[in-house]
Formats: sequence, structure tokens, C-alpha cells
Amino acid sequence: MTTDLIIFLGLGFVALATAISMLASRNAIYSALFLVMNFITVAVLYLLLNAAFIALVQVTVYAGAIMVLFLFVIMLLGAEHVEASPGLPWQGPVAVLLGLILAGEFGLLLFGREGTLAQDLQTAVEGFGSPASVGLELFRNYLIPFEITSVLLLVAMVGAIVLTRRERKESR
Repeated sequence: MTTDLIIFLGLGFVALATAISMLASRNAIYSALFLVMNFITVAVLYLLLNAAFIALVQVTVYAGAIMVLFLFVIMLLGAEHVEASPGLPWQGPVAVLLGLILAGEFGLLLFGREGTLAQDLQTAVEGFGSPASVGLELFRNYLIPFEITSVLLLVAMVGAIVLTRRERKESR
């Protein structure tokens, strides 16, 4: 085993453990903190791929700004503790079926093609992950989805403000 593989497997275990802990936690604040740990682990995985810019964006945007927003909403709504609600009887089998479909798609992605995913990753471009390559890729090939995402975020912010203002008027 190489050192990179050992580090990758260790980080993969931490990412999986924090994701499961996030889902299993009954306290919403603990869940948010487990999600922060998961984001940081993913950022370290990006560093292993020599994508320092993407790792930095992962930490600043997701582990920083988005999680502050999540914690603010949790504190504002007072949803620190999640109440256990009775599940519907069909949820379990549907979840297992969707999990099997996802595992099948993952297997097809890895082994169903002529080349493997590892061969595709080894042929990465020299400047992969640099700010210049990310910017060029984003604005050349993904300009419309980028703009749609910005409009969607703007609509979400306006919707949150409208919902908050309605609740304030009703409480007066």
C-alpha cells in the first residue's frame, strides 16, 4: 500500500463516519458540526488531487459561509433537538431500492466502460484545479447553469426575507 492510498482510505473513513454521524445525531447543532467536519475532509481530499483552489473554496464557502447560515437558521427556529416522528411503512423499502440503484450506477461508472475511472483521473490536465482553469471552465462551458444558480440563490434569499417579514407582521 502506498502512502497516498493509506491517507485516502483514512480520509474516506472519516468522511463516511462524519456523514453517518450527521444523519444519526438527534441534535441539529451537532449535525451541523459533523457536516463541517465532512466538508473539511472533502477539502483535504481535494488537496490530495492537487486542487488547492477548489479545496480553499470548499472550506471558505461551504464550511464557512453556508454552515454559519445553517447554524443561524437552526438557532433562529429553535430546532436544536429533532423530534422522532413515526416513519411511513413504504420509506424503508424505497430507500433500500434507491440505494441499490445508486450502487449499481456507481459500479457501472467504475467498471462498465472500456477504461477505468483511475485511468481517466491519471490523464488530468496540468493546470487542473487552478483558479484560471476553474474560471475558464466555468465561464466557457457552464455559463448558463452558473447564471441560473445565481438567480436561484437570489430568489431563495428574497423568499426567506418575505417569509420572515410575514411572520413578524402576524406576531404583532
